Amino acid sequence: MAIIKPFRALRPPRELVEKVSALPYDVMNVREACAMAAGNSDSFLHISRPEIDLSSETDPHDESVYIRGKVNLDLFIQRGVLTQDDHDCFYVYRQQMGAVSQTGLVVCASVDDYQTGVIKKHEHTRADKEEDRVKHIDYLDANDEPVFYLSRSCADVEGIIEEVTNGQPEYDFVSDDGVGHTAWIITDQILIDRLVGLFAAIPNLYVADGHHRSAAASRVRDLRREKNSGHTGSEEYNSFLTVIFPENQLNIMPYNRAVKDLNGCTVAEFITHVKGRFEILRSPVPIIPVERHSFGMYLDGCWYQLIARPAFIDEKDTVGRLDVSILQNALLSPLLGVLNPRTDQRIHFVGGIRGNDELVKLVDSGEYAVAFALHPTSIAELIELADQDQIMPPKSTWFEPKLRSGLFVHKLS
Repeated sequence: MAIIKPFRALRPPRELVEKVSALPYDVMNVREACAMAAGNSDSFLHISRPEIDLSSETDPHDESVYIRGKVNLDLFIQRGVLTQDDHDCFYVYRQQMGAVSQTGLVVCASVDDYQTGVIKKHEHTRADKEEDRVKHIDYLDANDEPVFYLSRSCADVEGIIEEVTNGQPEYDFVSDDGVGHTAWIITDQILIDRLVGLFAAIPNLYVADGHHRSAAASRVRDLRREKNSGHTGSEEYNSFLTVIFPENQLNIMPYNRAVKDLNGCTVAEFITHVKGRFEILRSPVPIIPVERHSFGMYLDGCWYQLIARPAFIDEKDTVGRLDVSILQNALLSPLLGVLNPRTDQRIHFVGGIRGNDELVKLVDSGEYAVAFALHPTSIAELIELADQDQIMPPKSTWFEPKLRSGLFVHKLS
């Protein structure tokens, strides 16, 4: 059973929501975050990326960064940029990006569920990124950005959400990236209780985006439990901020790759090696893979279509048959020497929202030698693999649109 609980969100008033809302912390670098927040003292990036308010020489993991985040959060509360609801609520959050529309339920999920496997993972975390999120959450005393979860579709849950969305929204705006954001508040205790009961019958939730934030929330709970001699299990730190979407509404894009060098090969030698593992066809136009086991490769100013040879595909292997695995095992590791994509500094991961133009830009700049466009992993593949408690290669899925930060904050005390 999946445990969800309502909470008193810390959130902006309607007239400030557009100024406050921001992209999530991990889709930009410091320079981009500074540019996005420039001239806007109400941007949530002052909380989610507090290093933008410090010297450019500051290490993003220095304690001063976490302290500044807490100072900024307190200032937002003092100035009325964020105010806390009086009663525990659920919230409904809809995003519209072109033809893609997804409507999720904003709740607090259970740390116990995460630790016992009711919440299913599909990726390992990196120790440095997890530690950063632990410190960020602990210093803030808040989950400042929601985790993106999915659940199997439930007609009764979706019926309640549809009923709620027929009412007047609390927020309704289009962010500067063209994505529409609409939110409603559920205050009716009868509806809240029904939703809690319905989710109690759902066996699992699945992490879509936010493995590091989930793991960090779990560790923060354990840290606080150890320090609290009167721990009861009902404290706010026992749960964390999530948005849960039904599987049938989500949009996965590819997570592409670029590699800095050809591992000592010339272009001609590298292409010869690739031909032993993939059918390869030069293309006059950029390749956007439209089926499994096909790839686009941009190399030396040219696009190529790659199709994995059958010897390198094992359809019986749930993980090995993923396109990200095929590319890793048949090309990146043996040919380019990228043995561990989680730690190798020569590989760069490019979210599908940036498109093939970003791959061309990286290679043409000379900083990278070759880039690969992938076919996206499917929701069905993610769920099947997670249900088997298996782990995907890093950076296997890119969900879009991204959850907007600053709309809901969950205080831990």
